[in-house]
Amino acid sequence: MKTKLVMTFGTFDLFHEGHKHYLKESKALGDKLIVVIARDKTVNEVKNFYPNQNEQIRLQNVQNSHIPDLVILGSLNDKFQVLKEHKPDIIALGYDQKAFTENLNNFIIDNDLSTKIVRITSFHPDKYKSSIIKKSL
Repeated sequence: MKTKLVMTFGTFDLFHEGHKHYLKESKALGDKLIVVIARDKTVNEVKNFYPNQNEQIRLQNVQNSHIPDLVILGSLNDKFQVLKEHKPDIIALGYDQKAFTENLNNFIIDNDLSTKIVRITSFHPDKYKSSIIKKSL
């Protein structure tokens, strides 16, 4: 039986309970979870600010959760490189993720992938959201 591979993407700055919920819900969709951490430069390009924690710290925090099977940094040159390389069965997106999602369906079709896109529900977004947590620091 083929392993069902799930892939998620995110910044995961100031790793919190909302992130854990996102990863646990994503992992429950399949057998193996790969998490792609946004590069510092990419976060700045998309959000116009750098994360509080650098990409190595954010990667380590996600690894330390022991939820994903593999945690990797995204590509600086080709945002879809990880999809070409790993060919996930499912891409799990957060309830509020918008960056790079607008061309995702087209990429899947153009590359003959049979990847399904699933949106994960929020977990107390009034409390566990990086932007809210940053304001309280």
